[in-house]
Amino acid sequence: MTGDAATLAFADLQPEDIVATLDDMGFACDGRFLALNSYENRVYQIGIEDDKPVVAKFYRPDRWSDESIVEEHVFSLDLASQDIPVVPPMEIGGSTLQHAGHYRLAVFPCRGGRAPDLDNYELLTQLGRLIGRIHLEGELSSFKHRPRIDIDSYGVESMDYLLDNEFIPFENCDAYESVAELVLDGVEACFERAGNAREIRLHGDFHPGNVLVNEDRLHIVDLDDCRHGPAVQDLWMFLSGDRAEQTPQLEALLQGYQSFRRFDARELHLLEALRSLRIMHYAAWLARRWEDPAFKVAFPWFDSARYWDDHVLALREQVALMQEAPLEWRDF
Repeated sequence: MTGDAATLAFADLQPEDIVATLDDMGFACDGRFLALNSYENRVYQIGIEDDKPVVAKFYRPDRWSDESIVEEHVFSLDLASQDIPVVPPMEIGGSTLQHAGHYRLAVFPCRGGRAPDLDNYELLTQLGRLIGRIHLEGELSSFKHRPRIDIDSYGVESMDYLLDNEFIPFENCDAYESVAELVLDGVEACFERAGNAREIRLHGDFHPGNVLVNEDRLHIVDLDDCRHGPAVQDLWMFLSGDRAEQTPQLEALLQGYQSFRRFDARELHLLEALRSLRIMHYAAWLARRWEDPAFKVAFPWFDSARYWDDHVLALREQVALMQEAPLEWRDF
């Protein structure tokens, strides 16, 4: 359900509401309750009597349609059917998407683990293999209800939202608008250099926090942002440090990736462009959610002059990085 009532219910979601909802769905909750690190949705680990805990995700109203959420679930179930270690939602009463009063939710098996060590090249190669397998499945069909990662939605709309809604302090507005225009020009040039990069179904938000490592096994979680986009979108967030540090990380990732799917080296022109778009999109995301009290508690620095000084500086650095040659990688 959508609308004001659903928004109010989501904002006022209480532990007793969550436990009662799962009880009504047939889960014997034992009182153990842990809020997990999520801001876009509300995600909780719930203890179950004589069984393993489950994770309940309550979806933010008006963000995704039911159809787009179901597409996410179908994609994750398709990946799991290929023995790719994603964590898909449970099917309850013939559906993975549940409706309970004003709430929409899904229930997932609970998987534990730690964040991956990005200095472990063997682990990066394993990650590359998994990403390659995800993309093999991702290119078999297309989403009908989910958007693309592109310049307009991540860049232009983000800039316009921040400027039109006066989130940027007056003293930073001119500097932000000027550098944002340069960023968008740089992103467009990078996409031109990359040629017609093929767009496929992606995880879309594949960063180290969405990978859980348990001994020698990986689990991939949170496909909430799966979209269409170039393959490198699911790779670049595992690269960190300067150019000298990123180059062997990229080699390890692509060594694994290419054992399942060919990578188009022209997409390396998009690496800093996609990073730039994410920086712009992240600032606009915070602005769009600023009336949610949870955001003001979690991100108290967002409306400070210091944040916008740093944001403008980060965008200036991206303008320079997009003018450099892409990371080197030899396709053997």
